[in-house]
Amino acid sequence: MFGKVKDPVCKKKIKRAEAVDTSEYEGKLYYFCSKDCKDKFEKNPSKYV
Repeated sequence: MFGKVKDPVCKKKIKRAEAVDTSEYEGKLYYFCSKDCKDKFEKNPSKYV
């Protein structure tokens, strides 16, 4: 569960435990460094995956 993940919007690598929020899309969980990145993703997820 630990380790680094990449925010799909800004491409920043963050620690999974330090992610501000997550969102599920097509059965996969995505991690975000900020609420702004999550909001952008949720408006158009297919743009970022």
